[in-house]
Amino acid sequence: MSLLARLAPHLPYVRRYARALTGDQTTGDHYVRVALEALAAGERSLDANLSPRVALYRVFHAIWLSSGAQLEARRDDSISAADDASQRLMRIAPRSRQAFLLTALEGFTPTEASQILDCDFAEVERLISEAQSEIDAELATEVLIIEDEPVIAADIEALVRELGHEVIDIAATRGEAVDAVTRRTPGLVLADIQLADGSSGIDAVKDILARLDVPVIFITAFPERLLTGERPEPTFLITKPFQPETVKAAIGQALFFHPRRTQKAA
Repeated sequence: MSLLARLAPHLPYVRRYARALTGDQTTGDHYVRVALEALAAGERSLDANLSPRVALYRVFHAIWLSSGAQLEARRDDSISAADDASQRLMRIAPRSRQAFLLTALEGFTPTEASQILDCDFAEVERLISEAQSEIDAELATEVLIIEDEPVIAADIEALVRELGHEVIDIAATRGEAVDAVTRRTPGLVLADIQLADGSSGIDAVKDILARLDVPVIFITAFPERLLTGERPEPTFLITKPFQPETVKAAIGQALFFHPRRTQKAA
């Protein structure tokens, strides 16, 4: 199989990553093109011990590190004022930004990210934590929790408050959730699926999304109920029992990539 055929499935994703990393499509595409040219010319090679996708990102990073900082600095002021996510990314330290994007946007594991960034696992975890702290501090918001188990609801509330967010209500039923958003608009919804009165958290979220454009994280013991291809699509889905750090990371990612809170027309 030719080099191009091996890498073709991964090119749209490395271009996406390059754009997020540099804040500009033209700049990002430039680095991807240079990386491919270096591979074609034999100046760089894919690490045979890594998967093709990980190896491609590793080569991209080698190219980016050789000259990327200077080009990026010159293009920072060209980022559209409307592109909130790009502006926030540019304010995160470059190394932390890379680790955050590789894991949050591209879906690499911390181990794979360490291979791409050529550093150890502990360093990647530290970088992700630094990025997460910056994001949490900047994107503090109001949170609606839809959860019928009081102990679990209290645990989630504690995590949310620890990150600096405000819990505006804890709803145990679909009706309570809908009533809550009529009283106060949340910037994030954390929802269980099976609720106290037999109602559905999925239906509650559908009702809320008909009114608001707001990020949603499902936290459930029944993930298969969301894996049907129907809306609302589970962009963020956490299975119970959950790890606190998983919930914290999902909250940061959901707010970062869905920053704007707007109310839909009735």
